[in-house]
Amino acid sequence: MPNRPHPPTGSSAASARAGGRALALVGIVLVAVNLRTAVAALSPIFSQISVDVPVDSVGVGVLGTLPPLCFAAFGLLAPVLKRHLRLETLLIAALGAILIGHLARGLAPDYPVLALASVLTFAGMGVANVALPPIVKKYFPASIGALTSVYVTIMALFSLIPPLVAVPVADSIGWRVSVSMWAVLALVAIVPWLGLWMRDRRSTAAAAPAASDSRLDAELLPEVSPTLAGRVWRSRLAWSMGLLFGATSLNVYAAFAWLPEILIDLAGVSPAQAGVLLSLYAGMGIPFSLLVPVLASRMRSVSPLIALGLVFYVLGYGGLLIAPAALPWVWVALAGAGPLLFPLVLVLVGLRSRTPEGTVALSGFTQGIGYALGALGPLLVGVLHELSGGWTAPLVFLLLTLVVVVVAGRVVARPRMLEDDWHRSHSVP
Repeated sequence: MPNRPHPPTGSSAASARAGGRALALVGIVLVAVNLRTAVAALSPIFSQISVDVPVDSVGVGVLGTLPPLCFAAFGLLAPVLKRHLRLETLLIAALGAILIGHLARGLAPDYPVLALASVLTFAGMGVANVALPPIVKKYFPASIGALTSVYVTIMALFSLIPPLVAVPVADSIGWRVSVSMWAVLALVAIVPWLGLWMRDRRSTAAAAPAASDSRLDAELLPEVSPTLAGRVWRSRLAWSMGLLFGATSLNVYAAFAWLPEILIDLAGVSPAQAGVLLSLYAGMGIPFSLLVPVLASRMRSVSPLIALGLVFYVLGYGGLLIAPAALPWVWVALAGAGPLLFPLVLVLVGLRSRTPEGTVALSGFTQGIGYALGALGPLLVGVLHELSGGWTAPLVFLLLTLVVVVVAGRVVARPRMLEDDWHRSHSVP
């Protein structure tokens, strides 16, 4: 009889799993490195870009709205793609789009190419945004909080780097190198996922059909998989997650667009000081990115974390309304602490879903709806400022968006699973 491959022994199987997790950890870190590099790589050097590629204020505005719009559109599309692709394949395709997009932006001969290349880049980032939570759940099901903390913190750190290096690199080598050099990071990030993709294919081909590790997964997956991406649209939990993420995104994108102007007009700071305060706003997210996912994974109810985010927002915006010139750095720091809800929602994607399919569907829906709402922030604040001639109406509007956080937070805070709700609704005769 021909020799058949022997199944791996217990120790060799454990070693293989450990090797796969180590490679996945490296891959998750490298994907996180790539998820925000393109967002702020253009704005600091528009004056240099416009010498070769004419860009007017409208064009700059369009490029500024592309990240949340693409994150929304391709976040909603990612679960559809997942029906036909493995998670590893989906990430490789997303990183490939980011890689090509970076290069095309650097080589762009005119504005339409620059804009289309930016769409491609942000499309890859939008798909990767959605793929990371289920990837974490797949390879590290017992450490969702810790791994979410790692990748969200890396995202925050690498969102700060492009604005710092864009101008020096453009001055010394040219703006095309400054824009396209981030493709190297995408290329490096593809390598571990290619390795995991090949390992996954080999193990699938060699393994005989096996029972599911979880009886509940075995019961749910055949029934839920074909329709879950559509059913998630009728889930109260999914809508609450999307609205909570959306309210947070709206406030963050509005702050990045308008906070320097608000501080210059209300607090009387200089443009340079306003830039430093905006960095403070962004930097406040880093410690919360480290702490919140770990805390959330250990709490039965995350109501205290949602309440803390609300308090920070109210104190920050309230200070800017009542006494903006007194302690502007305190108000900015408090407002910057409010988006602790961002890493909270990301870790809840894994904690509020039971199956890989459920995690993909909930991740795509939450980020798709959330980033769509986030794109409205800069526009609505700008319109209110134009109509009112001041900043009171925009700040009051941002305070009113917190009502969404209260309502959606009440649903999200309670421990419940997306698939359980769906399964129960179809078990009633």
